Amino acid sequence: MISKATLSDVEQIYQLTQACAKALISNNIYQWNEHYPTQDRFEKDIERDEMYTYKVDGKILGIIVLTPIMDEEYIPITWLTENAKNLYIHRLAVQPTHWGQGIARALMDFGEAYARKHTYSSVRLDTFSVNKRNQIFYKNRGYQKVGEIFFPKQSEFPFYCYELVW
Repeated sequence: MISKATLSDVEQIYQLTQACAKALISNNIYQWNEHYPTQDRFEKDIERDEMYTYKVDGKILGIIVLTPIMDEEYIPITWLTENAKNLYIHRLAVQPTHWGQGIARALMDFGEAYARKHTYSSVRLDTFSVNKRNQIFYKNRGYQKVGEIFFPKQSEFPFYCYELVW
């Protein structure tokens, strides 16, 4: 069900994220737009072997990116652990027709298990400050809010940074 994405998955991944953007916008959550995420970004994720898909009968219902690379926007954040061996989660998305069916939870379980197996000291991520559902989701998983960052091409509102430490 969860496996590494391939370049042949890019179009389906892009369509999934476009559907997510549209569904979020219909709920007045403007976190993704024409600037982000892009097919080029997905290709880079796949070339680095960092993107995973959740598939059922060949259809991609969810995605997640697991990377050890810290984005420069995260540098000013005072994280709970040293900036040494941390796993970053990006671009978690689920087909809107399948929201609420446990796919995001399964992808996060996979990412956190991956981090533990590869002895990362923590998992870090960000989520849009207007997306209250995501904030509750991460807090319920034990993530602690540690700061906020801005992505000017995405929104005038901040994104909240979270970290899970074990």
